[in-house]
Amino acid sequence: MKHKDDEWEKVVRQEPFAASPFTEEHKQNVLRQVAWLKSGSAQKMSDTGVKSAEQKKLPNQHRRRFRSRRAVMAYTTIAAVATAVILWNGQIVEPVIGKVYPTAALQYTDDAGMSLLTDKMKKNVAVTMRDYLGKQLLITKVQDLPVSGRVYVEAGKEGDEEYALIWLDAATGNLREVQMRREMSASELEHRYLRQVSSLLQGIGGDPALKPVSAKRYVSMKQGELEPKSYTTLMLENEKSYGEIIWVQDKAISVSGDLDPKQVSQTALAYAEDSIEAFTGNADLDLISIHRTKDDENGRDLITFSFENHYFVQTTEGTLGINYAVIDANSYQKDYTTWEEVEAYHEKLLQVKESTLRKKVEPLIKKIFKVDLQAYKLHRNTEAPGIVTFELESTRDVFQIRYNEDARITMITRDANL
Repeated sequence: MKHKDDEWEKVVRQEPFAASPFTEEHKQNVLRQVAWLKSGSAQKMSDTGVKSAEQKKLPNQHRRRFRSRRAVMAYTTIAAVATAVILWNGQIVEPVIGKVYPTAALQYTDDAGMSLLTDKMKKNVAVTMRDYLGKQLLITKVQDLPVSGRVYVEAGKEGDEEYALIWLDAATGNLREVQMRREMSASELEHRYLRQVSSLLQGIGGDPALKPVSAKRYVSMKQGELEPKSYTTLMLENEKSYGEIIWVQDKAISVSGDLDPKQVSQTALAYAEDSIEAFTGNADLDLISIHRTKDDENGRDLITFSFENHYFVQTTEGTLGINYAVIDANSYQKDYTTWEEVEAYHEKLLQVKESTLRKKVEPLIKKIFKVDLQAYKLHRNTEAPGIVTFELESTRDVFQIRYNEDARITMITRDANL
């Protein structure tokens, strides 16, 4: 005979929790229960009932029945709130069951390895996916790794947009390593991220009207780390521009977006236009966009001026100073079918003479940076064919040059406190 405390299972299988549609009447019933819970009446009634039962000193049999009825009410109320996805003051009420009993939201296949998961392991897996990935994924595989003393848990499929690998300590059930990822629509992203978007874009001078489009999340915990770390990337755009925000946990570490030319230093804009004219010999290239990325994690602030025909000027301010780059993105990477072809091309690059390179690059550097390159010493790196540096050793002023096999200059960068 079943214990009466198990009768709540029958209740959960009844309306409105069965497979039939969630009607307006059911919705209103749940709303009333939520209002009752929020008012605190449920707790008062529970406290009163317990005290009353103690005062009357009911016989053991009556007390068991009384607890059974209370258990049915409690389970039914929790299930009602947990099942409902409703609006409360204009906001979605999150399922309570996933917060109070996270393991109840876990989904399993019928894999025989599921028996390896202890209650603590199940809880760690459920809480990790809930708190860091924001979603419970279907557990598809559980495997014991006896040599390493770990239990391997896989959720989702490796090629899917949503996937998780979790390694647990076989003895303690604690997390050892975590790798999870998820792609989602912007509407699925937690509100604590979305509410920051407008002010973060304004902070870099970007367009606060950019609309969130999609998001990606990557979660990692390596051996020896105490807790997982989540990276959340939000893509934004409108008909005129685009942007991107990256958070580590809940802290924004990188914000990027297009800028209006009026918000940029006109001196910097004029310098970029002059640089492209000197680099290409063409004074009629149109400015397509200005994009800024403020990366606090790496301590740099990057502004990119994009011109037609794939020419760019980039200014990077960082902890090590200022980097200024003029870039020709045309024909930068060649396509080869065999390693022999790659090696032959690299050999051509290494054979370009210093005198040829100086003849090509010195006029450009003089026009753009007003610097005479004659006193600068050339350095080659055989591990990086097609790239050389010119360094003034007395000041550590450095120019890096990228070129192709016919010595055409495709990039000039300068690392210095300009």
